[in-house]
Amino acid sequence: MNKLDLTTIILTYNEEIHIRRCLENVCSFSQKVIVVDSPSTDRTVEICKEFDNVEVVVHEYPGNQAEQFNWALDNVEISTEWVLRVDADEYLEQDLIMELYEELPTMNSKVSAVVVPIGREFMGRRLRHGIVNGVVLTRLFRTGKAHYELRLMDEYLNVLEGKTIVFDHAIVDASCIGLKAFTDKHNNYSSREAALLLDAEFDLTENGDNYDNAEIAKEVTAKRAQKKRYAKMPLFWRAWGYFAYRYIVKLGFLDGKEGFCWDFFQGLWYRLLVDGKIYEAKKVCGNDKQALIAYIKDYWGIKIK
Repeated sequence: MNKLDLTTIILTYNEEIHIRRCLENVCSFSQKVIVVDSPSTDRTVEICKEFDNVEVVVHEYPGNQAEQFNWALDNVEISTEWVLRVDADEYLEQDLIMELYEELPTMNSKVSAVVVPIGREFMGRRLRHGIVNGVVLTRLFRTGKAHYELRLMDEYLNVLEGKTIVFDHAIVDASCIGLKAFTDKHNNYSSREAALLLDAEFDLTENGDNYDNAEIAKEVTAKRAQKKRYAKMPLFWRAWGYFAYRYIVKLGFLDGKEGFCWDFFQGLWYRLLVDGKIYEAKKVCGNDKQALIAYIKDYWGIKIK
């Protein structure tokens, strides 16, 4: 099949375990693939060079994915009509690839972006229950029509103009790392999540949420409002409640042992670790905003303002 008028951008850092699978998937339909490396110290770049339509650009990681992706949009030549973002540990379902071929060539010119479902594999099993269903993200957009807001995590792709539509089939998050690497990674994430929850509780950044695309803003603001409600719930108890909701109410137990490990480590252990860090910060700083901002910077290495 002919390549689509589309550039795929992938951000990488030490992704040799994933990058070949990802590139074999996206190179089949992408006119060009741009890998923005942080830089890696493993074989990531070496593997990328095996693919003809892959360009590797090395750029030092600025501290968050939103800023790194925006740098690529602003500094790397993109000559295609469409841009797709895929993470190195993800792949597109074949049905989604066919959907791209069916829809993109005749897409209404008023459509600037596409939202796609995000599937989840964990420990080699595709999860179908818990909270994994219903997760959607804007991952495909016309060149020049979108930019990421700058956030530590859960960044929002701000569509600057035009309509946004939803596709039926998924990009699947299918990390191959073991539990040690998973917990190490989430320990790092937990500091950023703790900073975001403290910001949600105390409005440390004082910048509010500003969205130009009202259609998607409704969904994003709803999620942010949910996080604010969670931030005001009692420490530690909220993590247990969240686990019970995922594993029992949302039927996560139907995904077997892999589903239990996913909900336990990502839904309980991780959330308890976040709450432990928040508890530490509050013991030192109380409700003093400036003290919390300084603590987050000095102890977690995160500048939030």
